[in-house]
Amino acid sequence: MKIKSRHHLKGSEARRIIADLEPFLEDASVLRRASLERGVTDEDIDLIFVNGKALIMKVGDHHFFTVLGAIELSPNKNLVVVDSGAVRFIVNGADVMKPGIVSADPDIQPGDLVIIAEERYKKPLAIGRALISGQEMKGEGKAVKSLHHVGDQIWKGLEE
Repeated sequence: MKIKSRHHLKGSEARRIIADLEPFLEDASVLRRASLERGVTDEDIDLIFVNGKALIMKVGDHHFFTVLGAIELSPNKNLVVVDSGAVRFIVNGADVMKPGIVSADPDIQPGDLVIIAEERYKKPLAIGRALISGQEMKGEGKAVKSLHHVGDQIWKGLEE
């Protein structure tokens, strides 16, 4: 993944992005005070740099946290918690299977972007798209399609 262009966001665009993410945060003031830049990539995901760090990504028409953004901004919604047995698969980019899920936000709907965190410390490991509702995330089968995980190109930093 390479950045094709990078530019500072105008006030109205920055406010729209912050408004997209406010429902997930207890305190969005960090974002309101920050310098936001858009990085247009050569792939389907654009990045929003908050004070120089890729904390937000744009997937389709939606803005959501990167793994680093989830770690730094501590969102409290759309969380899917997995057991320790699933961690090694998740950090290698695997999709999330129902048997590895310990808990999931019951408000998650199919298609929602979610944060996948590990059980012990609740540390974010990946970002994915829910394939089913949060209430159905028990049993057998696939629950979340992985989009970005610890150790991938977004995590390691981008070539400019």
